[in-house]
Amino acid sequence: MQNDPIADALSSIRNAERAGLGRCQLAPASKLLGNVLDVMQQAGYIGPYEFQEDHRAGRFDVELLGNVNNCGVIKPRFSVKSEDIEDWEARYLPGRDFGRLIITTTNGVVDHNEAKQLGVGGKLLAYVY
Repeated sequence: MQNDPIADALSSIRNAERAGLGRCQLAPASKLLGNVLDVMQQAGYIGPYEFQEDHRAGRFDVELLGNVNNCGVIKPRFSVKSEDIEDWEARYLPGRDFGRLIITTTNGVVDHNEAKQLGVGGKLLAYVY
């Protein structure tokens, strides 16, 4: 029984990266997981991915580039204001300008740099570096 599909997906990515695999399958698929993968792909942590229909919830087939040192979800999903993003960045990321916080905002799922540029806050979802 899966309680948090995003945590399971990020754990699968982290384990596949550590094992040196080139591909990883993430199931079950969801729109939120797809948006998190979009942010990770734009930041250069994963390669292209595609949705595979399996007549259940579907799955994502992700190409790994070997750029993920660590990733995980942030529980509970803390609310963050745009002016407090740097405090959370210092808490979850190992260094300044190293890694990404993934935040869900009213403008969609974005990384912390884009949220600061837009001047919006939201809920913390995950981190990756």
